[in-house]
Amino acid sequence: MKLPQNTIIYDEKLTKYLLTPRKRNDKSKWLAQAGYTLQNWQRLENDLRNLILSKHAVWVETTPYGEMYEIRTSMTGPNGRSLRVCTIWIVEKTTGIGKFITMYPDRRRLEDEIRTI
Repeated sequence: MKLPQNTIIYDEKLTKYLLTPRKRNDKSKWLAQAGYTLQNWQRLENDLRNLILSKHAVWVETTPYGEMYEIRTSMTGPNGRSLRVCTIWIVEKTTGIGKFITMYPDRRRLEDEIRTI
């Protein structure tokens, strides 16, 4: 399934969560490996938006709030390095609006690749 083109990606999710160093569940160092920083957070937003335009989302579960989806793929950052990512999205039940929830390293994909070597 393709996510709606008008899916919302909140600036704060990128600038105050993903790209900000945290004591627990820090994703900023992982994203920095591909060149994503607070200074170029719009690039991360653009790359996420391109995912929903070019990739199919896979249904994960139904929650009281809506349908959860994931997109597992590689994203090439500003410095040319690729990261294997799993992005999580929701399409709200009441509004039909898509929203970006989070992203993290796609370890499952990496483990699958290692098993085939």
